[in-house]
Amino acid sequence: MTKPVVVYGASGYTGRLICEYLREYNVPFTAAGRDKARVQAALDHIPGLDTVDHEVVEVGHEAASLAELFDGASVVCNTVGPFAEYGHEVVEACVRSGAHYLDTTGEQDWLITCDETYGARMAERGLLLSPGIAQMYTTGEIAANLCLETPGLDTLDILVFWKGYPTVASTQTILVNAALSKAHYLEQDTYVEWPADGGLHDVAVPGQHEIGLALPWGGTSHPVWFKRDPRVANVKALGGVFDRALMQGVPLIVKAVLEQVDGLPEAEKLKVLHEQAAAVRDEMPPRENQRINTSLDSVHASGPAGRAHCVIHGTCNYKQTGLMQAYAAYSLLQQPPRRTGFASACQAFGHRELLGVLRNFGLVQTPVLTVQA
Repeated sequence: MTKPVVVYGASGYTGRLICEYLREYNVPFTAAGRDKARVQAALDHIPGLDTVDHEVVEVGHEAASLAELFDGASVVCNTVGPFAEYGHEVVEACVRSGAHYLDTTGEQDWLITCDETYGARMAERGLLLSPGIAQMYTTGEIAANLCLETPGLDTLDILVFWKGYPTVASTQTILVNAALSKAHYLEQDTYVEWPADGGLHDVAVPGQHEIGLALPWGGTSHPVWFKRDPRVANVKALGGVFDRALMQGVPLIVKAVLEQVDGLPEAEKLKVLHEQAAAVRDEMPPRENQRINTSLDSVHASGPAGRAHCVIHGTCNYKQTGLMQAYAAYSLLQQPPRRTGFASACQAFGHRELLGVLRNFGLVQTPVLTVQA
């Protein structure tokens, strides 16, 4: 490998955006996937891509083949999900080849697996293992860390909202997560399972009069990232889209799919889940429109003697994801991360640094931070 960064899964919606932002940083990269023609077709839609050194490679999804591809590269950006299903081979290949690993997951069980199974091995090699670098998780983590700059706050109540449509991979992940894994929040440094029949939550969305609808959304990454943070003991995270009708439909779709796979062997469950996900969404959503596809991250932080509230209004959540992935790769090519082994984006690169990147590209407004201490 002569290129320092590999984007694995570059034919997908998010993978293509990572390639776009790597171009912005002038970072040479290899776009890889299981179908070279599909990857090339995706990259053909990126204006000006010929201004950055890149190549397109086809690779089989096995640890040995991937390790051979990654050999000589410094960073792998993985977008091939569901990650609990497809991530093991990629991380194993990074361990063997000596490459940092980044992905876009929100699968809580995959984060826990990364921490417990691969974190120490990656740390031994001085490598970063950072799953979940994405708007739906990292932008809220930035807001949480801005609140935590006020000492004495130990409880995080996190809300993530966005306006848009899930990608093909996101739809698969939602259904696979619902069928095969549990969602947890953090209570006194211990994982507590969300009720399986919890359903939709009414939430107060900053900046609008209408009450929003949200779901635990697999538990999200935040409880895992903050579990070993001595400042934090309790974390709950909810997420949703601004479209109420769409949110009302999500539990119904999930319920119907779960009934179909009930009692099936896991391999057959996965087959049905993939088929049902394709029936819900089998094509890329429209390219984001900065005037339409808004995002919102809100964090209430509290403690016995103080409170803080941070709201980050943004736009184009998938662009935020692509940018943060590209910046993380770019940063790793310049200097070591702040932490090796299993670490979140903020732990590895700094929350104010990541905020500055999002602000620099015009994807988020100045955070609204209110502190009572």
